Amino acid sequence: MSEHARPLQIGLDVTAVPSDPVGAGRYSIEIARALADRSDVTTTLFSRRADRARWDRLRTHHLESLRIVANAPRSRPLRLVYAEFGLGREARRVQPELEVFHGPHYQMPRALLVPAVVTVHDLTFVEHPEWHERSKVALFRRAMKYSAAHAAVIICVSRHTAERFEEHFHPAAEVRVITHGVDHARFHRGDDPVRDDGIIQTLGIHAPYLVHVGTLEPRKNIPNLIRAFDLIAARHRDLSLVLAGQLAWGRDELMRAIGESRYADRIIQLGYIRGAAVAPLLRRAVVVAYPSIEEGFGLPALEALACGAPLVTTERSVMAEIAGDAATYVEPDDVTALAEALLEIIAGGSTVNARRELGIMRAREFTWARSAELHVEAYRRALDR
Repeated sequence: MSEHARPLQIGLDVTAVPSDPVGAGRYSIEIARALADRSDVTTTLFSRRADRARWDRLRTHHLESLRIVANAPRSRPLRLVYAEFGLGREARRVQPELEVFHGPHYQMPRALLVPAVVTVHDLTFVEHPEWHERSKVALFRRAMKYSAAHAAVIICVSRHTAERFEEHFHPAAEVRVITHGVDHARFHRGDDPVRDDGIIQTLGIHAPYLVHVGTLEPRKNIPNLIRAFDLIAARHRDLSLVLAGQLAWGRDELMRAIGESRYADRIIQLGYIRGAAVAPLLRRAVVVAYPSIEEGFGLPALEALACGAPLVTTERSVMAEIAGDAATYVEPDDVTALAEALLEIIAGGSTVNARRELGIMRAREFTWARSAELHVEAYRRALDR
């Protein structure tokens, strides 16, 4: 327990966490878990009715610090209405002693009688609406505008995101940068290559391979990764390109790039990968390629570094803020430079090995426990304001 006499009563909106979580969904889960490990807060999770079992599994280990209210509708349109207009009343009804409410996905409820903290992940809904469905663009632009005016504290997951948010919305709220963490129990160098090879072989993969882990959506720049693979595949005839992530909106260009590739038979689409397979997939890769045009944080890139994987990613992006000197950087639209960077890493050598070690050390700076500590500071700041 901290110097505060009793636990702070937090409400956390997890209604937007999908069954196959990525990005903001994983952030919500990790923050819920890290808060539940603390004695200075008690967290009430507001979830969908159909999602109660997931949060009950977490609660079995945290009976004193975690409560669950599972009343949000399953249907996405109804859930979005509930999150905006019904959740504030729900919070008052079920948890009258609630002191701070955290919306971890851009939104905060209307009619909320306690101070709100809202997390903003990126500004692509504003700066690149062409990367998203129109309905989402309108929803999240409105949500960010409302949060900027009414939240007590805005959490941004990187300096890059914070700068873009302040430029577009001029928030009345205080803005704090709190980065994600790494689950170091899962993502680490590893000590059993044979076991890792066995896991990836169950996925139908054999080394050597390049891998991209993350949702396959327009901003991830996967078509250019496929074109870069085309430039090097003839020189490495046993090399494959593995795309691990669910197909999202805007997949036409990606599928066209695969169809036009001369080596399409060596491009493996795994879909969404769950659980224990992700870390071995990263560890055994000859290169992890994350050439995203824009990110709020880029958690898969950081997890690759934690696994000791060589990483090539994008110049002048948030990934440079996160990875520092541990990654190789290219311009997102330069296919030739990306191909050359891949070749350099495949060739190996002292520079590549040095970056592996730098990546492991860099990733150690990011933990979910530290992130949760800074979140609690933000909650107390919101209560003070």
